[in-house]
Amino acid sequence: MNSTEKLRKKGRKPKETPESLKREYLEIIDENCNPIGILSRAEIHQKDFFHKSVHIFIFNKQGEIYLQKKSKIMDENPGLWSSSASGHVAVGETFLIAAQRELKEELSIKVKLEEVLRIKPTEEGLKKCIVLFKGITGKIPKPNPIEIEEGRFFSIEEVNKLIQQKPEIFTPTFKILWKKYWYLVNQGYRKEK
Repeated sequence: MNSTEKLRKKGRKPKETPESLKREYLEIIDENCNPIGILSRAEIHQKDFFHKSVHIFIFNKQGEIYLQKKSKIMDENPGLWSSSASGHVAVGETFLIAAQRELKEELSIKVKLEEVLRIKPTEEGLKKCIVLFKGITGKIPKPNPIEIEEGRFFSIEEVNKLIQQKPEIFTPTFKILWKKYWYLVNQGYRKEK
């Protein structure tokens, strides 16, 4: 039984295959995150155009963050640890709807999300307009095996230690978002609930 069949058996909607994801259409954006055109995901990445994405940090009630290790078959950052969930924003989709969709597709959970920060594509050398959301759950996420090799909750101290000692095991975007998120928390702009 392949992983798509396993997902259907569990009653979960399978995420598209990595090959079909390359054919999905996304908005090309300018440096201010305004849409200026539409191309396939593969073309956008190939031509290095700016586009939109979302990242979600999911915390449990003990204050630990859930991180996922991306599947080795994924086209972006395979085998690296990243945000709880992340993904591209589809044509005409809002950032919040995209974040909720990614949580459902990747972790089979639904939680109330709070927007934490936005990064324009010219910041930090990124080619994406990224919106980071956070949420708190009492549930155990169920990772989609097509996209996620493994996932688990980490203490904040453990993540900080791993980033210092083994930064190469994390996606570049996650490291940027983690630093910016904790800067905001420490400045008092966003407090953990």
